[in-house]
Amino acid sequence: MRLTFLGTGAATPSRTRNVTGLALQFDQRRALWLFDCGEGTQHQILRSPLRLSQLERVFITHLHGDHFFGLLGLLASRSLQEGSDSPVTLYGPAGLDEFMRCALSVSRMRLRYPFTVETVKPGKVYEDDEYAVTCAPLAHGIECYGYAVQEKERPGRFDPERAKALGVPPGPLFGRLKNGATITLPDGRAVDGRALTGPTRPGRRAVVCGDTYVTPNTVALARDADVLVHEATYLHEDKPLADRALHSTAAMAAQAARDANARALILTHISPRYESVTGSRLPELLAEAQALFPNTYLAQDFWAYDVSRRETSP
Repeated sequence: MRLTFLGTGAATPSRTRNVTGLALQFDQRRALWLFDCGEGTQHQILRSPLRLSQLERVFITHLHGDHFFGLLGLLASRSLQEGSDSPVTLYGPAGLDEFMRCALSVSRMRLRYPFTVETVKPGKVYEDDEYAVTCAPLAHGIECYGYAVQEKERPGRFDPERAKALGVPPGPLFGRLKNGATITLPDGRAVDGRALTGPTRPGRRAVVCGDTYVTPNTVALARDADVLVHEATYLHEDKPLADRALHSTAAMAAQAARDANARALILTHISPRYESVTGSRLPELLAEAQALFPNTYLAQDFWAYDVSRRETSP
């Protein structure tokens, strides 16, 4: 699993940060998921190694413009690309479906691929054989959600040397044993694949929060997460601004990560007030979070983070 940050700024774009957009890719799966799609996200994708033709799903946290005004242009551009005819599904709060229907109708746009909008409610919003996505409401003065992507358990590591020692020839039989099957060798002996694999490995968990103030739901959603992506619009010294706008400080984000026992925290949605022509205060923002949660990163546009796999459960 790889996270690529396409926009890490707050409500308005700056010269160094676009508004919110985050891409998720998978290890052995040619698929692209987006979390939020602020204005200009399609331009950010063009400047990255990502391929819009691989887009499958877009998860919108809330209907503030800096989180979804880029949808229409992105979907329209995809419709004009050769080989981009696979389905796309949008997930988001009530009102997203109405917005898309109205925009498509007024512009008379006809997407040439299947397109659906799912209105989310707290709980599970998507599941397939490998991943499940759940959401929980956040605190932002408007219907807003955080999303957790949970990878399902993976088989334990296969021991090829033990298999060879038992007389199993490398090849297709190895694949069956890796999946836990029992095979029969030419001499009649049965070999149980489960005896040749280690303990089941836990799936990875990546949590992406929309804009939010302090809420227990963040901690519950991010419990034991491998990575928590959390807004950090303000420094603690500007907490009155965070209180008024229902945003978070870097310290608030770090406290949530610590309380959730997350492995890593990534700060995003950074106010442009901390990057001016007179100097950057980003080191202060990062230091504020690291004082509470050392394994904290501060995202930049186009920065990518690989979510590593655990061998045992937390």
